[in-house]
Amino acid sequence: MPTGPVIVNQLSPEIGAALAAHASRPRVIDDIKPDEPWRIPEDAEILVTGGFAAWKNTPDDWRFPEALAWTQVQSTGVEVYPRALMQHGIMTCGRGLNAVPIAEFVMAAILRIEKRLDETRAGNAADWETPSIGRLYGRTLGLIGYGTIGQAIARRAEAFDMKVIVNRRGGWDTVPDGITPCDSPEEVIAKADHLVLAAPLTDETSGMVDAALLAKARPGLHLINISRGGLVDQEALLEALEAGAIAHATLDVTTPEPLPDGHPLYGDPRVFISPHISWAGGDQDRLFLERLLANLDLHMAGEPLRFRVDPGAGY
Repeated sequence: MPTGPVIVNQLSPEIGAALAAHASRPRVIDDIKPDEPWRIPEDAEILVTGGFAAWKNTPDDWRFPEALAWTQVQSTGVEVYPRALMQHGIMTCGRGLNAVPIAEFVMAAILRIEKRLDETRAGNAADWETPSIGRLYGRTLGLIGYGTIGQAIARRAEAFDMKVIVNRRGGWDTVPDGITPCDSPEEVIAKADHLVLAAPLTDETSGMVDAALLAKARPGLHLINISRGGLVDQEALLEALEAGAIAHATLDVTTPEPLPDGHPLYGDPRVFISPHISWAGGDQDRLFLERLLANLDLHMAGEPLRFRVDPGAGY
């Protein structure tokens, strides 16, 4: 019979089975992808959940059980979860689990623009000519945000002999080889050929890519957003594209998701929109389960959990 902690699993039967087999002998309550994820039993000590859209409907005055000591979320970003949950006990997240596939997506987006892959495909004999195409070596990659995703992107950009410039929220204890720090997003956007938004969505970063910032862009800029749509003022982006202030945008995230039919971003040939899939193609499920079980080991041993969320910072 189970004698360990009570765990509510909202993700999948497979995760529930793996939790039930843990040496702590937990009592696992499977409530897969619930319509009201905030409703958990009063004796729940651990919650395993994901970034369900339903979280936005959590009542403002909802009180989570006193017994709830730890919430493990599958997502990297935590803006979807109610503040009360982040501040209740400990929250740990999926930070870094998707870094490699996202970094590969970014490099593919850059190559698509530089090599003009959409435009240079030969369809007949008349297309056999030498077009003007770009390169990656010597180009400048700008990063706003330098967490696990930003670091994975930087490593791949350096392999292409790109210059990498970075603005990050925190300071630098030591600056990694090949990285040039920038004091502000304005400095990054003024120097970058390709600018990647890799910062979390917080009160501080919401709408940060606005008309004022876009006005400082280096001519020909390619903007890539693989973080959250809320970082970008989409009306300002459309105006900047129309005015020629920037040349291209690759948006894996938008506000809202999906964009409604007929939205002007769909019809702009300078904009490539993907349906929030930059994270796909990796081994995230296995890695998440390994992280979850490792954190459960730490929890049972009374040791600090890894990949904790800072409720004050919002990530």
